[in-house]
Amino acid sequence: MSHLPVPLGTYPTPVEPAPRLAAALGLGPEDLWIKRDDLTGLGGGGNKIRKLEWSVGAALAEGAGTLVTTGAPQSNHARLTAAAGARLGLDVVLVLRGSPGVSRSGNLALDGLFGARLAWAGEVDQAGLDAAAAEVCATLRAAGARPTLIPFGGSSTLGARGYVRCGEELREQVPDLRTAVVALGSGGTMAGLVAALGTGSVLGVDVGALADPAAAVARFAAPLTAEKLTAEGLRVRRDQVGRGYAALTGPVAEALRLAARTEGLVLDPTYTGRALAGLHAAVHDGDVRPGEKTVFVHTGGLPGLFGHADAVAFAEQGATTFPG
Repeated sequence: MSHLPVPLGTYPTPVEPAPRLAAALGLGPEDLWIKRDDLTGLGGGGNKIRKLEWSVGAALAEGAGTLVTTGAPQSNHARLTAAAGARLGLDVVLVLRGSPGVSRSGNLALDGLFGARLAWAGEVDQAGLDAAAAEVCATLRAAGARPTLIPFGGSSTLGARGYVRCGEELREQVPDLRTAVVALGSGGTMAGLVAALGTGSVLGVDVGALADPAAAVARFAAPLTAEKLTAEGLRVRRDQVGRGYAALTGPVAEALRLAARTEGLVLDPTYTGRALAGLHAAVHDGDVRPGEKTVFVHTGGLPGLFGHADAVAFAEQGATTFPG
């Protein structure tokens, strides 16, 4: 479609070597590189910008004046939808799971700074969240507004096109890439990478956002590639979810500390922290091997760290008093 996408990010994002982190994970010093999609620019950066360029572009082409989307209170996608609306002069309503006052700071602070309105859906499942968003859209239409509903996580076949482009960037930047490792949430990011790089070259680490994330990846990626895709044929690790999407696990806490202390690289406790913990486990069990070029796709999410009480407490414990 000729009217898509609307430019929101800065590309190509850099690829940086991570020799000290590689050594700590059990890889060779030239084996590990970081694709810095936390540096996409708008609204604090992150992977959702590439997807929003396509979905918001479609919304503008349809004459939308208000963007509506869903998520958890610390949703990176919600934060960047709010930022995209601010840049483009669109109203934004974020339909969030939970109740006001329970989660503070982090992405929620930025949602407010960007001028988004919040609609709290209560403790509902995904179907309940979708129903709440549909009700918000109906209310807006009745008031004369022109809302467009952006899908959960910005993930759809259309949004995944943003990560086809990212995969194409990676092929140019790291021609001998063997494995791209990425957090797997709503599925669109991994779908685009799979379409560009092939199923064997992408390892997704489930963060617990969906009951069946591999099925979502296959559904979004299938129209974008001639490769025959099945959920079962994807490389997906599901061993890092722990007690659930919002919980900080021991391996994830260690991954946060490891990235910070070897490379000065800040990860978040929900997405990139789980992805690095999954990479560490993949090296341990031989799925990712020394001597092969591995790229860790840093999808951003830093503001969410500051809205996660357990992660903040863990980070603060690392500070020592001088002298000593």
